[in-house]
Amino acid sequence: MIKKAYLIVDIGTGNARVGVASPAGELLSIKRENVQYESDNRYEESIYFDPNKLWAEIRRLSLEAIAEAGSVQIEAITATSQREGIVIVDKDGNSVLGMPNIDHRGRAWESELTAKDQVYALTGRYPTSLFSAFKLVGLRKVYPNIFNDIACFMSISDWVQYKFSGISGYEHSQASETLLYDVAGKNWSQELFALFNLPTTIVPPLKDAGSILGNILPDLAAEMGINAGAKVIVGGGDTQLAIKSIAPSSNDVVIVSGTTTPIIKIVEDYVLDSDQRTWTSRHVEVDEFILEANAGVTGLNYQRLKEIFYPNEGYDIIEKELEKVTYSQCVASLGSLIADEDKPLTKGGFIFNAPVSHQLTRGSFVFAILWDIACSIYENYKFLSDVSPHNESYIWACGGGMESRKLRQFIANLFGKSIKIRDTFRQASVLGGVLVCNEALGLENFEPVLLDEAEPQNHEQFEQLYLEWKNARKTFKQVMS
Repeated sequence: MIKKAYLIVDIGTGNARVGVASPAGELLSIKRENVQYESDNRYEESIYFDPNKLWAEIRRLSLEAIAEAGSVQIEAITATSQREGIVIVDKDGNSVLGMPNIDHRGRAWESELTAKDQVYALTGRYPTSLFSAFKLVGLRKVYPNIFNDIACFMSISDWVQYKFSGISGYEHSQASETLLYDVAGKNWSQELFALFNLPTTIVPPLKDAGSILGNILPDLAAEMGINAGAKVIVGGGDTQLAIKSIAPSSNDVVIVSGTTTPIIKIVEDYVLDSDQRTWTSRHVEVDEFILEANAGVTGLNYQRLKEIFYPNEGYDIIEKELEKVTYSQCVASLGSLIADEDKPLTKGGFIFNAPVSHQLTRGSFVFAILWDIACSIYENYKFLSDVSPHNESYIWACGGGMESRKLRQFIANLFGKSIKIRDTFRQASVLGGVLVCNEALGLENFEPVLLDEAEPQNHEQFEQLYLEWKNARKTFKQVMS
């Protein structure tokens, strides 16, 4: 029997994933491969990728995922991606340059923008080289020939959908990351384009998540063995689709634990922080916003430590060993970002007693990493709550980092709130893609199921341990200065 299914492309910071899933949310297959980046030494800090190589990788992973899924008919295709990454398309329709969220080619020109308060008021984020406008400024300064030949740029997910359909567009949650989009007004802003001295012609029309962009290109459908009538559906930012997959309510807080860890509150109004510490973006749900503080690079640290200390073991082995570790053995501070700091820590490490104790194990270092992540999340949550109070007794969580039961318990203990996860939490952004496809095709959506809930324990004790972590972080900041 042939199953109807969707093809969902998810381009993260670290890897490209392609999944095949049923409209009921059953994940039939998933294939992944690392995204290949290059450095550009004409800038102080610039990373780029070749979009043509990425597209070849997406096509190959798609074919593998479809083959592994069995007898399926692909009814729809959508994409999600890292939120600050963009792809440049030239006037001949060629995809010429990919600039990921870790590209900071515009950093040297940040000081030239004097109207930072004005930009924050319109965009909901303090303007830095993380965002698209500064990437484009950096490109114009060093590669004017490439810049002058731009037909348009798109978020990576919108570009993937363009490659499948031949139709360009920019979805609203992704447009929120450009510094060229009026988040409250839900439109491109001529005022912002003027501030960055960028032409308004380089952006495509805005599109709603869950709308039909068009059909798959006929040649591509034939090449990939996909139904010629398959629809290309507008997806959105990976954080927003991950949130969608767990079906939270307005005013809920969601922790999305991936390479970085956004702490999100879903709000109905355009809320700004008077101290400009938080971000406000469009959600993929119509007329909803997300208020965000981000703990920065967190999950990536955990993954790297696993590769070093547990290269051949699963997460179940790590969790078992962590039960034997105590808090006094080791404290870490490893590059997280706190909302009131200008920059993340670029140097960090571990503090443990000398001489080295016989009690110090590989588990001690992973334990310290998870505690560092939990404390960084908690610190950012407090800033978020200053802007928009959160009174519920629970917090939702999703993303691969939440695979760790120990991390979920740490967070529950620190917050004094229960941490809930749904059965969608591991592949949240991919399954969020299923939901937008169902909506676009007019199908009833599946209901995610509550999978686990970590109840808080010993909150007062953990508050004291959190203060010790803050002191350790101060030590590393002093070393850096």
